[in-house]
Amino acid sequence: MSLKLHFRRLILPLLTMTVTVGLATFQRDLPGAFADSQKVTLFLKASVYLSGAWLASRVLAMILDQAAGKRPYPRLLKDLIAAALFTIALASTGALYMGQGAIGALAGSGIVLALLGFAIRNVVADTLSGIALAMEAPFRIGDWVDIDTLALAKVIEIGWRTTRLQTPDATYMILPNSQIARHRITNFSAPKREFRSQVNITLDHVLPIEKARAIMVAALGEAKLIQQNPAPDVRVRSYEEAGICYTVRYWVPRFEQAVDCRDEVFRLIDEALRKAGSIAPYRRIQLINSPVVSAQDDAEE
Repeated sequence: MSLKLHFRRLILPLLTMTVTVGLATFQRDLPGAFADSQKVTLFLKASVYLSGAWLASRVLAMILDQAAGKRPYPRLLKDLIAAALFTIALASTGALYMGQGAIGALAGSGIVLALLGFAIRNVVADTLSGIALAMEAPFRIGDWVDIDTLALAKVIEIGWRTTRLQTPDATYMILPNSQIARHRITNFSAPKREFRSQVNITLDHVLPIEKARAIMVAALGEAKLIQQNPAPDVRVRSYEEAGICYTVRYWVPRFEQAVDCRDEVFRLIDEALRKAGSIAPYRRIQLINSPVVSAQDDAEE
């Protein structure tokens, strides 16, 4: 959300706060019975509490959005802050009207919440897991994550009970937060958006290692979809009877571009090897054997 839009959202709560504080401060100047009415005094104090919570929630939401930069904080965190502020305001208002301290009001509400929590424990588990995810922030909106055995997808929205994801084949997936919290999470977009991908290529022993390395590195220098800084590199992975296995490593701007870049990488290396006359009958090009790549292949199929 832009800073201009945040300031627009601050106008109404700021105006409400100003009016309520002014009325509460100058109540004695009000006409007639309003000047000395106890009910009016309580109403104005409650209005100050609620308008203050409203204004504070909007200000904190603006601060979080500006501090987050390109990786916005989940909406759940902002809702949680707003809910905490309004809970304090409502508890203080209840204490005013019931003539008891805030601790007594909170204790009574705690008993009610405990009974409701037992009745809707699954909903409570999802909500509490959502709060934990918002506080720990293992991922944010826009991140690509691998939730073990559940999904490899992009985070679209983080809600109170569920998290919405979009898979590589544009499938919309909604997962309860309690399920996500119980599984291992791999975030491919943190701490940086850049992602290093790699493929394995097995070549004939006849081709010297340094020559093979030079051919493939030169071919990758012409790639348009991968990053040239850091520069791609080629390393020997193993020396086997079938041939020499090389690992070609390169960086892509975003994790979701790793699959699209493979076509360009294979094409450029294949062209360079053919021009150099280095094609062997049993030369094999294969992907690295990793759960991430396997999940990507399953999504493509």
